[in-house]
Amino acid sequence: MSEQKQASPAKPFSWRAQAVQLAAIVAVVFVAKGAVAEQFYVPSGSMEPTLLIGDMLLASKYPYGYGAASLPIQVTLPETGRVFGDTPKRGDVVVFRWPGDRSQAWVKRVVGLPGDRIQLRQGQLFINDRAATLKADGVGAAEDENGNSERAYRYIETLPNGVSHAIFKVRDNARLDNTPEVTVPPGQLFVLGDNRDNSADSRVAVRDGGVGLLPIDNLIGRADAVVGSWDLGMRSQPVWTWLSGFRLARFFTSVQ
Repeated sequence: MSEQKQASPAKPFSWRAQAVQLAAIVAVVFVAKGAVAEQFYVPSGSMEPTLLIGDMLLASKYPYGYGAASLPIQVTLPETGRVFGDTPKRGDVVVFRWPGDRSQAWVKRVVGLPGDRIQLRQGQLFINDRAATLKADGVGAAEDENGNSERAYRYIETLPNGVSHAIFKVRDNARLDNTPEVTVPPGQLFVLGDNRDNSADSRVAVRDGGVGLLPIDNLIGRADAVVGSWDLGMRSQPVWTWLSGFRLARFFTSVQ
């Protein structure tokens, strides 16, 4: 007579094991966001035409090393410098903690490195007395946070190191088109928005709502790609039309 095998009793469900597994998953996601890359939403038009309101950015964290600002949640830690730190290149688009409120993440373009002398003269950028060249590139529309837009002249700006990118100029002689020459101190950067007449950047002091000279320790990462984009102006339209607000042509495009 053949022996009948008895089924082994099922192991009791372990809430502790499930909790450990969930904690491990959360830890992996947290580490990935903290060490590799993180998504950020663009709420303003200060970087138009490079970045549009409603773009979703992917910022790589490893190019400039890691510090307290790199953490995916903002906590107050003593600044002890950056691990594996590196200085951005002129022309890099960077995401950083705003010096006026480190819970806010801003995005601008680096134009001045430590030791550089930076000045704007009649709207043209000078780095160490060398002019960034401007080439007319037609006309565009600069949009504000309320969905309104105004005519803007588009230029291709080429920095002295050869990096080229598009900028907007709305006015010929705007408030921030002429600035005193500034020498960038060690450990800091000079940043500008590509929408030159609508950007509170290093030309504006922190106390006045700008960035001032940006501490390198405030860097989160380098903006490398737009992974998604939706036209916020669609919010005023009927809900059934909202799908048409997705800017599919901008999905998974590199940031220049």
